[in-house]
Amino acid sequence: MALHFGKRETEQPKPLSSGMATPRYGAATPSAPQQTPSTPEAAPAVTTPASATASTSTAPEGGSKLTVGPNIKLKGVEITDCDTLVVEGMVEATMDSRVIQIAQQGEFKGSAEIDIAEIRGVFDGNLTVRQKLVIYASGKVTGKIRYGKVVIEEGGQLSGDIECTVSTASRSASKPSMALAA
Repeated sequence: MALHFGKRETEQPKPLSSGMATPRYGAATPSAPQQTPSTPEAAPAVTTPASATASTSTAPEGGSKLTVGPNIKLKGVEITDCDTLVVEGMVEATMDSRVIQIAQQGEFKGSAEIDIAEIRGVFDGNLTVRQKLVIYASGKVTGKIRYGKVVIEEGGQLSGDIECTVSTASRSASKPSMALAA
């Protein structure tokens, strides 16, 4: 298991044996096929059809992803420039991100401002979800919660200071448009 800090690169990492004088793990010699996949432009043109090339162009949409694995505790940090945070362990932090996914055994304490939240574990703190909050049957969300849309499976728990921000924004947006029409 590996933790990735910062943005994930689309290019595959080079093998550790590249540039080394001695072969690694009993390999006779580093061969040319090991080095050719390191250039993303050459590999799709040679080995994949046009449809696969189109799918690789959509890969950057996933963006940067940080996974905090099981039995890992991450405390006292500020998480920024992370498109997706996957919590399988325990995180105590503040974050501004696009997506948070808390696994069933995962726990997040702190504050988060995000677009989409998928909670299967525990969230405790200040949560602002700009678009959609999904709480699964095993999920528990407590604290000060602001959301655009919410979906709660049977068994999911939501408690604390809860407010739907979309209805407030749509009401205030509809008043000026009525005034303009009059």
